[in-house]
Amino acid sequence: MEEVTQLIQQIEGGELEAAERLLPLVYQELRRLASGKMAQEPPGHTLQATALVHEAWIRLTKNEGTHWNGRAHFFAAAAEAMRRILVERARKRLRMRHGGEWQRADSADPNDIAVEQSDEKILAVHDVLDDFVKLDPKRAEVVKLKFFVGMEYKEIAAVMNLSEPTVKRYWAFARAWLLDAMQKDQISEE
Repeated sequence: MEEVTQLIQQIEGGELEAAERLLPLVYQELRRLASGKMAQEPPGHTLQATALVHEAWIRLTKNEGTHWNGRAHFFAAAAEAMRRILVERARKRLRMRHGGEWQRADSADPNDIAVEQSDEKILAVHDVLDDFVKLDPKRAEVVKLKFFVGMEYKEIAAVMNLSEPTVKRYWAFARAWLLDAMQKDQISEE
């Protein structure tokens, strides 16, 4: 992680060679995080970890003037990119013209139908997260890194320069707040 921070600082200083050294380091870390996140997805999802990382990397680097203030800022930007990708895919999959009302079944066993709630959960968290960002941006960042990227407490602590117990407290508070907000949204829709 220290090497990533140093390379980001070197890039900020104008060293182009540092960008070439950063890509393999960051790519492997993002790939590992995406793999962890995709392993939590229910059967029937079509997005692979490699595709998620590639799409996030494209979004992160498409603007040449993009600058990151250290690894925390970089991973926050990566988490936001992954979040947006997952939300866009969830919205697309739930649209009626894409078979939104149909449940996906694993072709290996047609009698074993998996009901996917992942897309709904992603959209529900996304919908209330914008309000939570306004209330508590630091805890909202923990949500993005934990829920959308799949980082462990220890990793979030390192990226955000917090202690692991603090990250756990932030997550507990954020989770309670988000669940309450999602329940209120569900009640108001009925």
